[in-house]
Amino acid sequence: MSSENQEVAVAPEQSQLSGDPKTETPEVNVDWKQSIPEDIRADKSLESIKDVGSLAKSYIHAQKLVGSDKIPIPNKYANDEDWSEVYDKLGRPKTPGEYKYDIPENANVNKKSLESFSDQAHKLGLLPTQANGMVKFYNELLAQELQDSNSKATATLENANKELKQEWGQAYDSKMQKARAVALSVIDKEFLHSTHLNDGTKLGDHPTIIKAFAALADKMGEDNIVQASGPSYLTPAQLDKQIHELQQTGSAYWDKNHPNHDAAVQEVQTLIQKKNNEEVTA
Repeated sequence: MSSENQEVAVAPEQSQLSGDPKTETPEVNVDWKQSIPEDIRADKSLESIKDVGSLAKSYIHAQKLVGSDKIPIPNKYANDEDWSEVYDKLGRPKTPGEYKYDIPENANVNKKSLESFSDQAHKLGLLPTQANGMVKFYNELLAQELQDSNSKATATLENANKELKQEWGQAYDSKMQKARAVALSVIDKEFLHSTHLNDGTKLGDHPTIIKAFAALADKMGEDNIVQASGPSYLTPAQLDKQIHELQQTGSAYWDKNHPNHDAAVQEVQTLIQKKNNEEVTA
């Protein structure tokens, strides 16, 4: 057979890189939703599902939830009974008395108030951990407020004592004793120590109250109620008055030839020492 009549076999076109026959497969985008009934294709629950595999996973997950204990959420038309069923399923105690609270043994708790809280907590559907958390928070809040109040009252008392000691000088102890005696003669001791003013100070510790009773004691004079034990002292203001009287112009204090000159000078010196809370020298 001549070469003119021979059939020439044509090899498939080779890939330049791999040497394999070059084949082309066109990409086809298939919408999986086209395979389901038309009336459910547009359902919103299918919007996030991109392919059949995702649909299968979603179905498996839904099947696992079937039979689990689910709690339907009441709608706006639900009444108290509907919500009560929800609270019970969530774990609300059967009765208010079953709530338990972690309260320190030394805590001063009003039992009636705690019982009232339990009733309200049960009505509102609080879980045991929620109710206990509320009581714990409230107790800690009260404890902090009490601590702050005591600290403030202590600081105020210290400042008041400092102010009174500066004003009364050596007469401080005597005046405090007299003021206390008058106060306790007309006001119950418990009231004085338990009543707090706006700044946290106890009524019986406030300098204005103390000064008022001290002034009242002075006006009562020799009354047995206000008699203080120990030596009697004058306030700096009273000492200044006596010093001024001894140092008046023309007095023995200024006249070295006066027979009482030395006594007057000594007395003034003594009064000045008392005013400055110094030890009196003979």
